[in-house]
Formats: sequence, C-alpha cells, structure tokens
Amino acid sequence: MDAALRAGIALYNAGYYRITHDAWEAPWLGMGGRQEPKDFLQGLIQFTVAIHHATVDNESGARKLAGRAQTYLEGYPQEYQGVDLGPVRAYLAALEVDPAHVEDTDPPTMTHHGDVIELADLDFEETTLAAEAIAEVEGDEELLDAAIEFAEADLDDGDEGSQFITFVFDYVRSPDDRGIIRQRLSEHVDRRQGREADVEGLFE
Repeated sequence: MDAALRAGIALYNAGYYRITHDAWEAPWLGMGGRQEPKDFLQGLIQFTVAIHHATVDNESGARKLAGRAQTYLEGYPQEYQGVDLGPVRAYLAALEVDPAHVEDTDPPTMTHHGDVIELADLDFEETTLAAEAIAEVEGDEELLDAAIEFAEADLDDGDEGSQFITFVFDYVRSPDDRGIIRQRLSEHVDRRQGREADVEGLFE
C-alpha cells in the first residue's frame, strides 16, 4: 500500500483531487474485510472527493462526503501509515460546515512521514501508479499500459535509460506538455510493437 499511498499523496498535492481517488482505489478494493486500513483509505478517498465536489460548487456532495470521511477516520491516531491526519480532519470539519471554505483556504498539503510528497519525488513504481490514475481520466489507458509494460521490460534488461521510462515520468510530471508527450509516446509504442511483431513472425 505504501507505493499507492505516496502516489496518491503526490497527485493530491498537485491538485489532482478527483484523480487521487483512482490511485487509492485498487489497494482499497484489495483489502477485503480488513476494516482498519480499509477505513483509513476510504476516509482519505472521500476527503479528496469532497474537495473535488467543493471546487466544482457541488455543495451537497462536498458536505456529505466530508461528513462520511470524518466518520471513516474516527479512531485513528494523529499519524497513521505516515500520514498526519490532523490537518485532514480540520479541513473536513470546515468543509462540512461550509464547502465555500475551499475558496478561502487551500486544502492542506499532505505529508508522508513528515515529508511533502510531490510528483517529482516519486520513484518508478510510484510514478506508474500515478500515470495509470491520470491515464484513466485522460483516456490514455491503453497507451500508458503499453508504455509501462515496455519500460518494465527495459528495466528488467538493465536499460535504465529507456525512452519509455522517461516518457512515463514526463507524462506524470509535465502536464502542460502532455499532448506532445502523448503523441511522441504513441509513435514509440507503435514502432516497438511493430518490431516485436516482426520478431514473433520469424518463428511462425
């Protein structure tokens, strides 16, 4: 869960409140009936979605999720899984009273073991999780799945300078250039898939 937690925190700190949900959903779904860590993640998920609702003027949705998030986080200590829950709880309480609070006071920066986590701080595994979450919203799932597969294969082969690794990092860290990155990445994926198809054909 640690990699997913850090990926989600970095997305949240970058202002991707809605997308953060996707980074945390997979580990949450995989927890089955283990209520303690599952409730913690559910509380964080609803925290970020409450902020998203507040930013798009959905006051009823923001209030409802802010209240639910506080319930899910009840009983957890001030710091859990390295996350300082004090600012989270305080902001949720303010949102529940008045969702317009988001216009006057920015959401609190989230930390992990006291460190502010930004997208540039994520390692490769964490970055792939962030990339997958962004790609789901951007409609780039198939492209990023292929890019990540090639990047992982290159890493396994010792090619740490792989262009696919660079593209995955850039896709996450450079939102203003994402259109250009998407185009270039698509070209590289097509060429790689073409080469692999040619090699496979030799043995048929």
